[in-house]
Amino acid sequence: MAAPFDQHVTFLYAEDPEASWRFYEEVLGLPLAQDQGSCRIYAVAPGGRAFVGVCRARGPRAADNPRLEGGAVVTFVHQDVEGWHARLRAKGIEVASAPAYSAAYRVTSFFFRDPAGYTLEIQRFERPDWPAPGG
Repeated sequence: MAAPFDQHVTFLYAEDPEASWRFYEEVLGLPLAQDQGSCRIYAVAPGGRAFVGVCRARGPRAADNPRLEGGAVVTFVHQDVEGWHARLRAKGIEVASAPAYSAAYRVTSFFFRDPAGYTLEIQRFERPDWPAPGG
């Protein structure tokens, strides 16, 4: 069965969007798909199917804990988790810990924050039942 939607966009809101825009463009290297003025949308994966939008917030964040209702963790899937960890540290990004394997979820990942305080994760699935990119 095909996925029920054609594309996906996750929108994040920042009180200082310029700092976040620099982070997503210069640190993560995401290509700009569309600049809407107060919101920029970046391509996350090839094929024009997954995007992250970073927009000017209309008010302060309600809570810092991403695992509370209304919170979010944005996960980027890549086979070279360790390489991404080294790349981010080399750019001066604070990363709480080294990549680690989770037996409960069968993934290897690490977490960090963007300039607006969102929790980001870079993850590799260590399970054969996860769909391969492009398939």
